[in-house]
Amino acid sequence: MATRSYAIIGTGAVGGFYGARLQKAGIEVHFLVNHDYEIVKKQGLRIDSPEGNFTLPQVYAYNDVDQMPACDVVIVALKTTHNHLLPELLPSIVKPDGVVLLLQNGLNIEPKIAEIVGQNRVMGGLCFICSNKVGYGHIQHIDYSAINLGEYQDQYQPGGISDRMREISSDFQQAQIPVELSEDLMFSRWKKLVWNIPYNGLSVILDARTDEIMANPETRLLAEELMREVVTIASSYNRHLPEDHIKIMLDHTDKMKPYLTSMKLDYNAHRPLELEAIVGNPLQAAITQGVNVPKISMLYQQLKFLDARRTGNREQ
Repeated sequence: MATRSYAIIGTGAVGGFYGARLQKAGIEVHFLVNHDYEIVKKQGLRIDSPEGNFTLPQVYAYNDVDQMPACDVVIVALKTTHNHLLPELLPSIVKPDGVVLLLQNGLNIEPKIAEIVGQNRVMGGLCFICSNKVGYGHIQHIDYSAINLGEYQDQYQPGGISDRMREISSDFQQAQIPVELSEDLMFSRWKKLVWNIPYNGLSVILDARTDEIMANPETRLLAEELMREVVTIASSYNRHLPEDHIKIMLDHTDKMKPYLTSMKLDYNAHRPLELEAIVGNPLQAAITQGVNVPKISMLYQQLKFLDARRTGNREQ
């Protein structure tokens, strides 16, 4: 059995699911909970999943980070739009020899976290999962659950595979969560962006689920063209993705159950969009390298307009 303790910062569709699976496997987990703290404290967490429904009637739930113990692994599963809170949340709950594991989408997230806890105490995880929070303390897992795990180094140098990666991977596998270890976290981030940029962006602009995007020949082609631009940016940073990666992502999406992306759900709920992390930062990376990506640029401009119109901020 694992002796490592885990803290979950962001007990939502992703953090709540993975944290609950870890606890179900007998691992010590502490959850920072926001709006549904009272219900989670009294009733625990409920997970509906095609892999088996379960309820944890009791969990270590907190609504104040100062009440949480320091843990070996702190999983950050907040939306990146809330990362400005992390300088206050992280320092007291990471053990001196502990690590922060970011389960967040996008690019160039780790450097800000490294400024808080130190570069050698940051890892990243790319989640391929379809999961939604459907009620207080209630998470609906729809499809997939794999994590690609890597050490943070920088955008130019791979971090390699460390002993602590293997240890954390063992904990997740104990919880029946598939894990792939990556020698190069930035390579893995670019691979994930091949899916995240087209489907998150198009789902908002087109007001569509993933299956609707794929069913129409024109929007399917548009998704593929956006993917090719992401691959081009990655290549400019010496991250050469496999030739069949685009086909694999298209095939996975074809097989995926009808799904509203996280950005579309945020848009519908009038929450801030993870626009910069998922689209803006990769676009800036392209500009820095002199790479022309007209479709990603237009996608970003359209999303900025929609987000500004919805929030009333015309200067956004």
